[in-house]
Amino acid sequence: MTTTALPTSAPLDVPINREGIAVVCRGVTKTYGTGQAAVRALRGVDLLIHSGELMMLVGPSGCGKTSLISVIAGVLDRDDGECTVFGEDFAKMKPHQRTAFRGRTIGFVFQAFNLIPTLTIAENVAVPLLINGWSMHKAVQEARGILDQVGIGDRYRDIPARLSGGQQQRVAIARALVHKPRLIVCDEPTSALDHETGERVMDLLKTAAVGKDRSLVVVTHDNRIFQFADRIAKMDDGRVMGIVSDVKEL
Repeated sequence: MTTTALPTSAPLDVPINREGIAVVCRGVTKTYGTGQAAVRALRGVDLLIHSGELMMLVGPSGCGKTSLISVIAGVLDRDDGECTVFGEDFAKMKPHQRTAFRGRTIGFVFQAFNLIPTLTIAENVAVPLLINGWSMHKAVQEARGILDQVGIGDRYRDIPARLSGGQQQRVAIARALVHKPRLIVCDEPTSALDHETGERVMDLLKTAAVGKDRSLVVVTHDNRIFQFADRIAKMDDGRVMGIVSDVKEL
């Protein structure tokens, strides 16, 4: 196992070589609340995520992992610093531009799944395609194919309430994959899955989401899936403390 300290990123006014880089975070901060109730979730995060890699974020609960991926995916606004995805900055986009960019470029697997309770499983998975202008019929057909890949295709007519937590998690993963985004961000994607299913899902995620111009970021406490990572970023107290670049012995 090789762990290296994360070099301090260049100041924000100093350009860096962005060739082959999917995500650039420099000095990213985020605080929730104000005054004595303020919680500093991110305290100057520096992180580069390469195109074509699976990066895992690990660390104790409350260290800022979910806040960081939410900023990267444009779900949460940062307070300060720089964060770009394939050279684009959500902070510089108008609301409709942000929605369109996320719809084309990013898939997000939320820890709470965030499925729409009144839609069928296939309709839930089809949502990113509908946002991108697909017809309902074509989108649902595509969604059924992805549901087959995650092993739950026979439940496509059910609503989320009829599925177990692990099954709902697979639906959430299928929804993140269906529009073939360039960046997929996952918050604990195997937490509700048994070991065999978790490995099958990680195989699917890595095959579908990692390529020459595509990347995958996974927040996890599940050391059983560390083997799938290309690099692991260790977080604590709102910062990235170091990078594990050789995960074979973890």
